[in-house]
Amino acid sequence: MARSFREALKSGRFIVSSEIGPPKGTHIEKMCHHIDILKDKVDAINVTDHQSSVMRFPSLGGCLHIKEQGGEPILQMTCRDRNRMALQADLLLAYTRGVRNVLCLTGDAVPVGDNKEAKGVFEFDSTQLIRMIRQMEKGKDLGGNDLDGAVEFCVGAIVTPEAKPIEPQLIKFEKKVQAGAEFIQTQAIYDLENFSKFMNYARKFPVKILAGIVLLTSAKMAKYMNENVPGIFVPQNLIDDLAGAPKGQALNKGIEIAGRMIKALKDNSICDGVHIMAIGREEVVPDILTSAGLNGHSK
Repeated sequence: MARSFREALKSGRFIVSSEIGPPKGTHIEKMCHHIDILKDKVDAINVTDHQSSVMRFPSLGGCLHIKEQGGEPILQMTCRDRNRMALQADLLLAYTRGVRNVLCLTGDAVPVGDNKEAKGVFEFDSTQLIRMIRQMEKGKDLGGNDLDGAVEFCVGAIVTPEAKPIEPQLIKFEKKVQAGAEFIQTQAIYDLENFSKFMNYARKFPVKILAGIVLLTSAKMAKYMNENVPGIFVPQNLIDDLAGAPKGQALNKGIEIAGRMIKALKDNSICDGVHIMAIGREEVVPDILTSAGLNGHSK
C-alpha cells in the first residue's frame, strides 16, 4: 500500500513527485503504463487538470486509476471550470475514493486552449479554494450547512520563483500558506542561484517546497519556453549544452541536466524535494532519478 504523501512530507527526507498528462480521449493505456512506471519510483503522482485549457480525460479519473494501480495520487483542481458547488462535490467524491491530496490551481485562461468558446468560471482563485477545503474539513460546506461526513486533505499550491517581478508571487505565496497550504510545487526552475534566494525567503514559512523540474528535450524547446512561457528562464549555458549534443542525443542531455539539477538541490539541502514534469516523456523519469543518484528512491 502506498504511503500517504503527507507522511512522506513529514518524514524529513528528500521528496520526489512527478505528474502525468491524461489523454484527449478514452484510450488510457499509455496513461496507465506511465502510472505503472512511476508508482514505485516517486512519492506521489499529479494528474493534470485540462492543462493549458486543453480538454482532456479528467484529473479525478486519472487519480482513481493511480489508486487502483497502487500509487499515491495528487488531484489537480482548477477553478477555471467549476463553481463552488461543483468543486465541493468533486472533493467529496475524491475523498470517498481514497484520494487524499489536492493541488489547488486557479487555472489557465480559456483562450489559450482548444475550446476557445468555452465559458470560464473562475468563481474562486487557488487561495480561496484552499480556504474552502479547510472549511469542509470542519464539517461545513460553503453555505454553512453541515456535511454528513467531512473530508481531510493534504493541500498544496504552486509558486513561480523565476517570475519578474517576483514581489506579486511572494504575496500570493504568503496568502496560500496562510490559507492552509502544506506543500508548494514550483513552476520550472533552472537558475539554482536565483532559486536559492527564493528559498531563503520561503524557509520562514511552515510549508514544504518541491522545486519544479521540467525535462528539456531540445535546444529548440528551451528557446521556446524562454520566449513564450512567462516565469520560466532557461540559462544560455543549458541551451548551449542541448544544442551541442550529438545528433539524436538531445533527450539524453536533457535527462543529464535534470539529474544534475536535482542532485545539486538535494546535496546542498536547498529545498525539500522536487516535482518532475517530463511532459509526455514520463517513461524517462526513472532515468532522471538514476542520473540524480536517486535510483534507490521509492515510497
